[in-house]
Amino acid sequence: MRNNETVQALEWTGNALKVLDQRQLPETIVYDEYKDAAGVTEAIATMRVRGAPAIGIAAAYGVVLSVRKQYAQSNQWRQKVTADIDRLAKSRPTAVNLFWALNQMKAVLAKQLDNPLAAILACAEKIHRDDIAANHKMGELGADILAGAKGVMTHCNAGALATGGYGTALGVIRSAYQRERINVYAGETRPWLQGARLTVWELAQDGIPTTLIADSAAAWLMKSGAIDWIVVGADRIAANGDAANKIGTYSLAVLAKRHGVKLMVVAPTSTIDWSIDNGDQIEIEQRSQNELLPACYLEEDSLVSAWNPVFDVTPAELISAIVTERGVVLNPAEQGVRGLKNAI
Repeated sequence: MRNNETVQALEWTGNALKVLDQRQLPETIVYDEYKDAAGVTEAIATMRVRGAPAIGIAAAYGVVLSVRKQYAQSNQWRQKVTADIDRLAKSRPTAVNLFWALNQMKAVLAKQLDNPLAAILACAEKIHRDDIAANHKMGELGADILAGAKGVMTHCNAGALATGGYGTALGVIRSAYQRERINVYAGETRPWLQGARLTVWELAQDGIPTTLIADSAAAWLMKSGAIDWIVVGADRIAANGDAANKIGTYSLAVLAKRHGVKLMVVAPTSTIDWSIDNGDQIEIEQRSQNELLPACYLEEDSLVSAWNPVFDVTPAELISAIVTERGVVLNPAEQGVRGLKNAI
């Protein structure tokens, strides 16, 4: 895959949403097709689709599918669509893009419309299209900052697979690599191995060489001087610049501070939760311990349990730059991100 074409996590066919099942990558490329909101809800909850922007886009198309089905079948279609929206909202608690996208859809549905399906589809397609454009803008802004860097590391997968296309953190890495060759490192990102399964595969599709490391090797990599920046995405950013991202990001930020490595967070402004002052107010999703424990420890009388938070919060004081499509905030601990709210 070349010529700036990137893999697509989501494809709208006109009457269904095709979702690339990311749990099966890189061994198998399988698209599941969904024709109702219930299916899209399940795809989000089970991490077939993941990444905050992609979750929001998928949810928007889920609402389209709900309107398409309910408007044709029931005079009470608005109530049924509202119920579907509520179910979509409960699929993942941390990614604020999910709720942002659903609020966009609800605002359209609140109007008196001659053709609600056409209006709601136009809104979903705009959310999808705007996300791709934002990714490219962030890619260029972030690449400006990385100019002269000899190496970067990324965590989890914040690429085309996690967005409408191109990527946030990986969008920056793509744009930087197009300007000058840069060494790219990716952590495994346990327990789901999004780095090992998704990031290195996605970058390889674009012809970008990437070195995979064990998560526990990050400190030693930093000490070696091989990297100047860690570049990550985000699932929710508080008004003061605290950022929630995949579990393990906080520990990387602490290690980076110790070793003089800078940390860049890349996310569209739809990821900023203007309603919360700091990261202490971000709900952290806890997933099943079954994702961590071998089957032999799942018996009722087992003395072994697991704690499985899938996100952590990096305080703004450990972040060197937050890159959005509306601009860059350097040293966000000094001012937060409120200045971006009304930026063009």
